[in-house]
Amino acid sequence: MSNQFTRFFIFLSLLAFAPSFCFSSKSSSTNGGSLSPHFYDHCCPKAQEIVKSIVAKAVAKEARMAASLLRLHFHDCFVQGCDASLLLDSSGSIVSEKGSNPNRNSVRGFDVLDQIKSALEKECPHTVSCADIVALAARDSTVLAGGPSWVVPLGRRDSRSASLSGSNNDIPAPNNTFQTILTKFRRQGLNVVDLVTLSGSHTIGNSRCTSFRQRLYNQSGNGQPDNTLNPSYAAQLRRRCPRSGGDQNLFFLDFVSPTKFDNSYYKNLLAFKGLLSSDQILLTKSQTTMKLVKQYAENSKLFMEQFAKSMIKMGNISPLTGSSRGEIRKNCRKINS
Repeated sequence: MSNQFTRFFIFLSLLAFAPSFCFSSKSSSTNGGSLSPHFYDHCCPKAQEIVKSIVAKAVAKEARMAASLLRLHFHDCFVQGCDASLLLDSSGSIVSEKGSNPNRNSVRGFDVLDQIKSALEKECPHTVSCADIVALAARDSTVLAGGPSWVVPLGRRDSRSASLSGSNNDIPAPNNTFQTILTKFRRQGLNVVDLVTLSGSHTIGNSRCTSFRQRLYNQSGNGQPDNTLNPSYAAQLRRRCPRSGGDQNLFFLDFVSPTKFDNSYYKNLLAFKGLLSSDQILLTKSQTTMKLVKQYAENSKLFMEQFAKSMIKMGNISPLTGSSRGEIRKNCRKINS
């Protein structure tokens, strides 16, 4: 009996110090991978709390950071799926996506993600992926700005590669035609409702002069401004966005409530005061999108509810799941050696 008791005691002792394994009980993925909001419940129960705390401090320090972290999730998911490929610096065979046209001198918030990763590595080493950190930070940023919350499916793994060409070609650009933008969304399994809804993230954040200059001076190659841009608003923009120079000058995407996540973005479109061409064409180039713009402008609750649904859908683009795919990076900026 004493030997049996000793063996039982040893078993319990080993069990107490055994690592907790992450697991997914329910599938939530458009590509068959298994994601679950409970993925870290046992292996890193404080993960979401840690992310939320650090994001809150960053946004309190700089309100603009909420939009920056939300944008990182978008630009990550549209290239190779939601796999944190955007966070990789150039190294060895990897050419960073940070140098692409949509990202260069534009994407930001990497230091905040580094802080989160460092804190999580101390709490539960080699457990929480950078891809999941990006997804959680986007949700928390939206909430802090006054937007909706949603339950984030978790369990993504990190890529061991990046795609500069994918970043240049797959992320919708401010000057793309409506059909080109819609095609880029559809390639990711997103539809026209997701397009109009996720564009509403432009209710917070900034854009550079270089992203909309052509609307002010030469929209169609005839030396004339965009006729779908409110003339008085255009005159106001020209003061700090000249024909040449000032490329990096920043402008609010939503001049009415630039740091508050609300539906004023859609109201601005109805007044022909959308900053980017890719914003305003939602009202002018499609009856379907025009109807949605009007609905969201009139009904904030409808917009908020659909935004949460579309963010979950976007967050499920081609995740790497299972131990045989991707990795859990120790440092979000480089693959494990």
